Amino acid sequence: MRLNQARIWLGGIAGGVVWNAWSFFINMRQAPLYNAMQKAGLFLKQSRYPFFVGQWIILLFVMSVLMAYLYAWSRATAGAGPKTAIKIGMLVGFCAGVPGNFAQAAWSPVPRMLPLGWMLELWIGAILASLVAGFLYKE
Repeated sequence: MRLNQARIWLGGIAGGVVWNAWSFFINMRQAPLYNAMQKAGLFLKQSRYPFFVGQWIILLFVMSVLMAYLYAWSRATAGAGPKTAIKIGMLVGFCAGVPGNFAQAAWSPVPRMLPLGWMLELWIGAILASLVAGFLYKE
């Protein structure tokens, strides 16, 4: 089976745009909590990594392209369509978002709304990105 590389990249980039928009929405809702945690000394005022926001955006694009590949590879066995795309997004999003944020909610002194938001950012974002990638993929 030959994969349509152009459609994989198109779906991955488009999925990355959607995921980054979702990420922006979630993080803007959490901005007051970020500020409060910085004032309380629980968050750093500056990131340890230069240009963190840009790096985060790139990471979401990379994950979106990888999920577009997963969708294209799985069409032969799981079938084409939104059901397969949702399954892939749910699996990748769960692995990316739940374990670490569950630990943060359990052990970190920050409000549990922060890890919940981060978990939703990754889990729902992965589902949205894989749906977009699946919608745009054609063999």
